[in-house]
Amino acid sequence: QVQLVESGGGLVQAGDSLTLSCAVSGPSFSNNVMGWFRQPPGKEREFVASISWNYARTLYADSAKGRFTVSRDRVKNLVDLQMNILKPEDTAVYSCAAGIEYSAPSGRTSDYSFWGQGTQVTVSS
Repeated sequence: QVQLVESGGGLVQAGDSLTLSCAVSGPSFSNNVMGWFRQPPGKEREFVASISWNYARTLYADSAKGRFTVSRDRVKNLVDLQMNILKPEDTAVYSCAAGIEYSAPSGRTSDYSFWGQGTQVTVSS
C-alpha cells in the first residue's frame, strides 16, 4: 500500500524558515514526478512546487519562487520543501503528492495520483 507521510510542520514567526519532508513508503516512486501543494484556511488547494523524477527540473508557484526550494532523495524516497522568509499568507496545510512516471514538473493536481494527509504550517505575524 502506498503511503505519503508529511512531517515538519508547525507554528513559526514571519521571517522564519521551515523544512517539510515527505516520506514515501510502499512501491518506489523514484521515477515519478513529485509535488507540494497547500490549502490555506477557507481556500482551494494550490500548487507550491514540483520536481521531476531525475532532479533535472523544478517548477515553482510565483508565491514560492526565491523563497522555497524543493529537493528529493530518490534512493530514500524522500522529498523535502525548504521554506525561507515565511509570511503569514503561507499559513496552510501542506501536502505532498506523487504523479506520473518520467514526467516533467507539474502544477496540475490532475497529474498526481497519490497524496499525503498533509502537515499544518502556521506563520504568525
